[in-house]
Order: sequence, then C-alpha cells, then structure tokens
Amino acid sequence: METFGNRMAELLNRCAAVCDHCAAACLKEKEVELLAACIEADMACAAVCRTTALLLELGIGEQNALLLCAEVCKHCADECNKHEHDHCRACTEICNECAVECGQSAVA
Repeated sequence: METFGNRMAELLNRCAAVCDHCAAACLKEKEVELLAACIEADMACAAVCRTTALLLELGIGEQNALLLCAEVCKHCADECNKHEHDHCRACTEICNECAVECGQSAVA
C-alpha cells in the first residue's frame, strides 16, 4: 500500500538522483567554474532530499524536514534555471516540483 511518506520519499529520491546527475554533468562542461554555484546547490539539494526521505520513512521531524527541503529545492531550481544545459533544465523542473510538494505537505 502506497502511503504519503512512500510517495514523497520516492519523489525526494528521484530529485536527489537528478541533482546528482546535474552536478556530475556540470563538472564535464567546458566552463565549469561558471557552474560552481549550480554544482553546490545540486549537492546540497541531493543531500537534503535523501535525508528528508529517510526522516519521512522513519516518521521523525517531518514538518521541519519538509520545510527545509522545500527551501533547498527552490534554491537549487533557481540556480539551475540560470543555465541552458539540458541537465540543468531537468534539475530545475524536478526541484520546482519537489519544492512545491514539500511546501504543501509541510503545512497540510
């Protein structure tokens, strides 16, 4: 049976994987120094998403974790949106989705 926690954990883990991919792809771009903030945001977002997924699965501190995750995902989306690379566009999309879902779930 799929629960809210399972569904959110799946989204959070997908977001983390896309952020990991974006960071790795950014490192292979020609002017990588221009992508430093994007890479940092990707790494932070992946870490926070994975941690939030784990906390949801454990049933610990969900509201605070979701609020923080929404903030970090929004920051990552904003940073990735500054770049035209396909991997940055994909990251922007899922981070925005994750930010909205986490924000709405935290106040529900």
